[in-house]
Amino acid sequence: METDLMSKDVDKKQIDNVIEQMDKDDIQFIRLQFVDIHGFQKNIAIPKPKDLEDLFTEGNLFDGSSIDGFVDINNSDLLLKPDISTYSRLPWRPDDSAVCRFICDIYDPNGKPFVGDPRSQLKKSLAKISKDGLQYNIGPEPEFFIVDIDDEGYPMPYDDAAYFDIEPKDKGPDFRREISLNLQELGFNVEALHHEVGPGQNEIAFRFDDALKTADAVVTFKTAIKSIVSNMAAFDEIDYRVTFMPKPFFGVNGSGMHCHQSLFKNGKNLFADADSETGLSDDAIYFIGGLLKHAPALTAVTNPIVNSYKRLVPGYEAPVYIAYGLKNRSALVRVPAARGQATRIEYRAPDPACNPYLAFAAMLEAGLDGIKNKVDPGEPTEVNIYKLSEEELKERGIGLLPASLWEAYHTLENDPVVLGALGDHIANKFLDSKYAEWDDYRVQVFGYEQRRYLDV
Repeated sequence: METDLMSKDVDKKQIDNVIEQMDKDDIQFIRLQFVDIHGFQKNIAIPKPKDLEDLFTEGNLFDGSSIDGFVDINNSDLLLKPDISTYSRLPWRPDDSAVCRFICDIYDPNGKPFVGDPRSQLKKSLAKISKDGLQYNIGPEPEFFIVDIDDEGYPMPYDDAAYFDIEPKDKGPDFRREISLNLQELGFNVEALHHEVGPGQNEIAFRFDDALKTADAVVTFKTAIKSIVSNMAAFDEIDYRVTFMPKPFFGVNGSGMHCHQSLFKNGKNLFADADSETGLSDDAIYFIGGLLKHAPALTAVTNPIVNSYKRLVPGYEAPVYIAYGLKNRSALVRVPAARGQATRIEYRAPDPACNPYLAFAAMLEAGLDGIKNKVDPGEPTEVNIYKLSEEELKERGIGLLPASLWEAYHTLENDPVVLGALGDHIANKFLDSKYAEWDDYRVQVFGYEQRRYLDV
């Protein structure tokens, strides 16, 4: 039964504390942020109202019919209610007339959580496991490219550096340092920053947290990085920008968002078992089994755009084989060497184009289905899967992820567990959007085709 969350009393002390902090930060404008079903961030900016308490308790009305995947025009009223714990002053905005943001949950006018809100959908999945005292932690690694725009308007990498390169080949230290400082002001615990494999490609890793906070962090991370680099480039009169496009350039590695996952109960990592040969518990093994079982359908959610499938091809370190391994980076699921409280499962397919709220909910439900039904993933694969022949793959029972968005969304249609993670409203709107995206893509004629087939 759905709970009327708006009727719950908001902590008066928490409201007073955040209002006091806003006064200290000289906040003059407030951004109320949320995402659509694709994970694209939206916001309404309002001047700081005199009665802030009303904003936190009553919410802010907006037109939901203008947001892709939300509601029709004849039923358009929705409410944004700020999550007080997400307060942040935006460090890239001016200190005078300072701007803050709150990430919001969305409700219908009756105070019920809106069924089309991706954040609320993840909260539903987390609420189910919290009844058993479980916490789902996740640590994503979103990669991105910094690109320059040439005179004809086409993107190109802003440098030609490679993995872990340094100056002068790597032109990114100043960008990454400024990004890191700003992210820390936003509350991120930045763990590492470096140049990635591809030219112009970067990674800034931040510490794992529970899934809701981490999904909020991914959305903030993407917006912050784009804003910071844009501001720095504008100051230097250079047309640099950031893209989280999974495969912006042919012939080089694409950008992934590997997701490290674990389940905790009462401070104990349920994936760890010091007495087992691998250091993994039965729950960890079955969770892996669930991820592998549902991997084809998951791909529609974790790799949601046409371009995602230009990354998921053999030969560029992208995981395309449905298998798991201990430390094996050629498998879809990898178990890093750390054990004990640091034991975790790394799901390597996702890319940063995904909606993190939906992707995290779908991966959680897939893993829980594995635990519930004791799905055995078999023995780990410890060879370089990229070098196996088709015959060897068949002998080992190793399948492939979908090769296109078309294949992925048709697989999703037949997976009730992943569809259930999205909820009926979001699942239907999401699939409608994917049908339209594929139809738009397949009728295009690209330069590659013209160059290759013009003389036919």
